[in-house]
Amino acid sequence: VQLQASGGGLVQAGGSLRLSCAASGRTVSNHHIGWFRQAPGKEREFVAAISWSAGSTYRADSVKGRFTISRYIALNTVYLQMNSLEPEDTAVYYCAAKAGGAVVGTTDPNLYNYWGQGTLVTVSS
Repeated sequence: VQLQASGGGLVQAGGSLRLSCAASGRTVSNHHIGWFRQAPGKEREFVAAISWSAGSTYRADSVKGRFTISRYIALNTVYLQMNSLEPEDTAVYYCAAKAGGAVVGTTDPNLYNYWGQGTLVTVSS
């Protein structure tokens, strides 16, 4: 599975961005696609994940009510809609994939097998 993340940029606090993760290569129909982020000097942190087959989702508490993860099957793409952005959301965002079924909830990045390159999100105050 190859993953290509895009959509990062500079936005003011309170603004919105939509990240995209395009999958190619082998089918992702039996995978989970997750978003992680890593701020300078910090560990990689789980943000959200979606089951490709079932569409079920799971989000970190820190982004609930602000971020939404979704998939567009025809385009083999997963989106992360980020609203009400805060300076604390500033990080490099990565998408990743792991085998999985309908139940989503794996937050450990070490359990994800495939990674895209990161896309930088900078939120100014």
